[in-house]
Amino acid sequence: MLRSMYSGVSGMRGFQTKLDVIGNNIANVNTVGFKAGRVMFKDILSQSMSGVTAPVEGESGGVNAKQVGLGVSVASIDTIHTPGSAMTTSVATDLRIDGDGFFVVSPADGGPQYLTRAGNFTLDANRQLVNSDGMFVLSSEGAPIVLDETITAFSISQDGTIVSVDQDGLATPTDFKIGVAKVVNPGGLEKVGGSLYRMTPNANPEGELTIGEAADEETGTGPIVSGQLEMSNVDLTNEFTEMIVAQRGFQANSRIITTSDEILQEVVNLKR
Repeated sequence: MLRSMYSGVSGMRGFQTKLDVIGNNIANVNTVGFKAGRVMFKDILSQSMSGVTAPVEGESGGVNAKQVGLGVSVASIDTIHTPGSAMTTSVATDLRIDGDGFFVVSPADGGPQYLTRAGNFTLDANRQLVNSDGMFVLSSEGAPIVLDETITAFSISQDGTIVSVDQDGLATPTDFKIGVAKVVNPGGLEKVGGSLYRMTPNANPEGELTIGEAADEETGTGPIVSGQLEMSNVDLTNEFTEMIVAQRGFQANSRIITTSDEILQEVVNLKR
């Protein structure tokens, strides 16, 4: 069979994966804290028709190798952790990290910990700070945040400290600070759905998750902005452009398969 047919098949598979990623990006264009993905390609091992001949000074020149490529494969599907645009909500429990770092949430006290950039938090009936799925938002000490019943109003400072405000407008800092975790390689995090990420050994050394404080110059975590949310970083202009490229690439590779099929048909028709 013709090598070009298998190259065309690999190209169609690659561009189909690219379209899948683009479709997911566009579907999450309004998802809070979503980070867009991209597909990178690499060529498959080439088949050598002849090897390299070294030059001999004064006698003969060198000859390059003759190689035929065997198609394309997906090199990586990267998650682009550039910051998204800020949306002002004026809700005290809506938080945005202005810089690097992730909020840490857990489904239960002492349970598995997940990272997220989606800061649309709320207070539940037990005055616990939770995300939209009911997971506990962890403090800098790694514990769930539960406000005292005497706190009727509060604000959150840039370092994550929850400040209670009494009826006279007197502000008193509480013992709670919103925890923020720094990740060395955010692209190494594993998506688990719900705008959550799981720590992996390629994100932090040995997969360790250390919860610290916001606006920490030593670790490089950015300050927390209360009353704002970080929106998706998906650029629709770029996504639609990449969609056109992927569509044309898919069509071109399908034409390669069609042309290869016509050649094979001509070979079959040699004997009539």
